[in-house]
Amino acid sequence: MNERLTKIKSDSTGFWQSRTKNQKGAIIGALLAVIVIAATITYFSTRTTMAQLFPEMSQAEVGRITEVLASQGVKYEVTNGGTIILVPENKVQDLQVSLAAQGYPDSGEIDTSFFTSNAGFGMTDNEFNVIKQATIETDLANLVRKFEGVKDASVMISLPEEGVFLKDAKGEAQAAIVLNTAPGHKFSDDQIKGLFNLVSMSIPNLPKENITIMNQYSEYYDLASAESGGNGINTVTGQMEVKKTIERDLQRQVQQMLGTLIGPEKVVVNVSADIDFKKENREENLVQPVDEENMTGIEISAQRITETYSGGTMADGTTEAGGVTDNFVDYVEGSTGDGDYERVEETINNDVNRIRREIQESPYKIRNLGIQVMVEPPNAVDEFDQGVRTDIEQILSTIVRTSIDQEAAGNLTDEEIANRIVVSVQQFHGNDSTNEQPESVIPWWIWVIGGILLVAIILLIVYVIRTRRRKQEEEELEILEQQQQLIEIEDISEEKETEATVRRKQLEKMAKEKPEDFAKLLRSWIAED
Repeated sequence: MNERLTKIKSDSTGFWQSRTKNQKGAIIGALLAVIVIAATITYFSTRTTMAQLFPEMSQAEVGRITEVLASQGVKYEVTNGGTIILVPENKVQDLQVSLAAQGYPDSGEIDTSFFTSNAGFGMTDNEFNVIKQATIETDLANLVRKFEGVKDASVMISLPEEGVFLKDAKGEAQAAIVLNTAPGHKFSDDQIKGLFNLVSMSIPNLPKENITIMNQYSEYYDLASAESGGNGINTVTGQMEVKKTIERDLQRQVQQMLGTLIGPEKVVVNVSADIDFKKENREENLVQPVDEENMTGIEISAQRITETYSGGTMADGTTEAGGVTDNFVDYVEGSTGDGDYERVEETINNDVNRIRREIQESPYKIRNLGIQVMVEPPNAVDEFDQGVRTDIEQILSTIVRTSIDQEAAGNLTDEEIANRIVVSVQQFHGNDSTNEQPESVIPWWIWVIGGILLVAIILLIVYVIRTRRRKQEEEELEILEQQQQLIEIEDISEEKETEATVRRKQLEKMAKEKPEDFAKLLRSWIAED
């Protein structure tokens, strides 16, 4: 055994001394990597994963629960300023069930269970009203906590006092809610509307206008803004959103159209719009002729009177026609009284078009629009087809002319439209998306660790292979030595008994036991020779 250990030591020393510095460094690095990997695997495999036992609680409640856990010998950790308890992940459900059976967590708030356990005949009306209000506040806070992003909620309700008589007018209730929201969480419009509806429906005679909701950062939630989508055009945010939407839609339309013509990677489009958000409501009462060419209306009634007279002297006279009495005197100086008289009267009643309009202008108008397009030619800038550029300018002119409101901007001339369009033809340097390589989403340190592990695994495999080869060689040497020993033993033990060997053995025995006789025998052999 000592010889084998000595041999292994000498072989190891010879192997190490025969290695170069790089090989020695690689072996040491591989051993260190294997140790680190083994330690890491051991750490993560034996580490206890901690999980949250209950949502955030008060410090007093956390203290009571930790006492119970300590008495049960359960490992725990307290984090987040003493409001969260962490326990081993595999024990969370069992602990929740066992603690719930013991009445934990107990927030100390009054809920509907109080009436079934503590209400009695000796309770006064004031005590009952206080407990009733506290119960409503607690139940409403529990409902609000179920909303996504709400970690905790505090509710304060002001209920109107009931009058003694039925005729006394009953006031309206009021509610104030403070939410403790998760960091970075933003409520959607539907969640805000649902929150206001929930509170309004939970308390009698509570209109939505009497509800105030804010978070821990003193940010108020507006119901009117949520109902209008949060981006009504009456607000600056809503107007900016409308402007961005118009510019984005036009840019997408131009990009798609020119991308089909030239190529999606050869076109860059930018659109800038000037929006007029001025509202106008007006009423127009217009009167227009039916026949605008002759400026006449339509006849609805007509009256014609014709009078004629011929004969002698006529001092005066009256003529009735159509229910109208006309007094007339026909006198001509120096006449004899003979003559003719004719009178024609015509009355026509015309009617016109009376137009009444109640006009409500659109909430916004595109007052001005500018489109900038950059196009990359296939080869050189001088080789770009001018006909294609003319087509692009014509397309953009049509888009500008049809998008701008004529009443807001007036009748635009071709020159004015051309000033709102810019088409630039040039090579794209550094922004060619075809040459961009997709960035790896894997962090660089993952690649470094992976490379180290790969090298360590390779070195470990090489070391194991060499170790196995060395062991095989040693085993082969041992087998050869054993075979040689067996061969030598077989030669001695299997020596054939011949006359010479028998005589030699007898002589050796005689020389040991009877040296004098052996000497005499030798002298006789010598004398005979």
